[in-house]
Amino acid sequence: MELIRKRVVLHFPGFEPLDGRAQRARYERSAKQSAAAWNYAVETGDAETSDYPLRFTVHANAPAWQTENTIHIFDHDELVQSLRNKPLARRMADGFAAAARIIAGGAMTGYFRHAWRFGLFFIFPFLLMMLGMLLTAAIALLPVGAGFAAWHLVWSLPLAGIFFAFVLLPFTERFHTLHLFADWEMAVGLGRINRPQFQDFLERCALAARAALAEEADEYVISSHSMGSSVAAHVLGMLLEREPGLLDGKRVVFASLGSAVLQCALLKSATLLRSRVGAIARNPAIFWLDVQCLTDAIHFYKVPVVAAAGHADAPQAKMLFIRVKQMLTPEHYKKIKLDFLRVHRQYVLGPDLQASFDFTLLTAGPLAGTEIADGALKSGLAEIS
Repeated sequence: MELIRKRVVLHFPGFEPLDGRAQRARYERSAKQSAAAWNYAVETGDAETSDYPLRFTVHANAPAWQTENTIHIFDHDELVQSLRNKPLARRMADGFAAAARIIAGGAMTGYFRHAWRFGLFFIFPFLLMMLGMLLTAAIALLPVGAGFAAWHLVWSLPLAGIFFAFVLLPFTERFHTLHLFADWEMAVGLGRINRPQFQDFLERCALAARAALAEEADEYVISSHSMGSSVAAHVLGMLLEREPGLLDGKRVVFASLGSAVLQCALLKSATLLRSRVGAIARNPAIFWLDVQCLTDAIHFYKVPVVAAAGHADAPQAKMLFIRVKQMLTPEHYKKIKLDFLRVHRQYVLGPDLQASFDFTLLTAGPLAGTEIADGALKSGLAEIS
C-alpha cells in the first residue's frame, strides 16, 4: 500500500453563508474530532494569505505515518451573500422565478425521475411559502369573505401584515426557506451560466485552481460538497478544455460529497456543465469518487451522476455509500436526524466514531482516495499502524 505524504486539496464547500476563514475554522474543529476518533495527531495552520482562495496547511501524524497537506478553500460566499442580501420582496420574487425556470427547463421532471426525495426537497420551500401567503391573504380578506363592510379591512390588513412578519416568516426560517430560495437561484445561475457575476467568479476560481494544481504533491484531491460540486465541475472542466494534458502524470481524486451536480445539470440549458462533467469522467488521470448517504435527501442517492448527465458511455464515478448513523454516537444522531440540512453537512464534519468515511482523513490522511473508495479506511489504517 503506497502512503500519501504530501497532498494538495482544492475544496469547494456547499451553499452556506461561510467565507474561507469560517470554513477553515470548521475544518479545524472537524479535524480535532477525527483525530480523537482515530487516535492520531493533527495541527491545522493559520490562513497563509488574505487572497482568494484562502489557503492553510494541515499536518497529521501517527507513529506509522505522517502527511503534509495544503488546503485551498474555494468558497462561493460572495455569491451566497449577493443572493441573500436583497430586500425581502426581491428575494421572494427571484426565488419563485428560479423555481419557474427549474420547472420550465425540465429539471424538476428529472429530479422526480432520478431521486424523488430530491424532487420533494425542491418543491418544499416554495410550497410552504405559497401556503403561508395564501393564509396571509385569507386573513387580509376575511371581512370580505364574511360579508362585512369594506371598512373592516382597516383591521384585517394590519393583522395580515403582523401574521406575515411575526408568524409566517419566523416559522419558515426554521426550515431555512429563504436560504433555499437563494440556493435555487444559484442552481439556475450555474446551470445557465448567463450572468457575468457567475462567469467572473468561475474564471477567478479557474486561475487559482490552475496555480494550486501546479504545486508538487503525491496526490491532488478536488473535494466538493453539495452545490460546490457544480462549481468544482465547472472549474475543473474549464481547465481541461484549455489544457487537456494539464493533469497528465498526476494522481487526482475528484471527490463529490452529497453531490448536487444534477441539481444544475438536469436543466436543459446546462449544456456546458454537462459537457464538463463528461470531460472530467473521461480524463484518465482523474478518479471520481461520489460519496452518498441513504439518510441524506439533498442529493441523488444511487444515481450514476455521469450517466444521468448524458454520458452513459464514459467511465462512471465510483460510489461510496456511507451511513451518518454509523459516524455519530446514538445521542448525537438522535439530536440531528430530523434536521435535513444538518444531516447533509455531515460529509464535511467531524465524526464521533470510526466509520467507512472521514473527510479529514480523505484530505489529510495517509491513504489514497482510491483506497478510501474501496471501503478500506479502517483496514488500511490498521494495516499501517
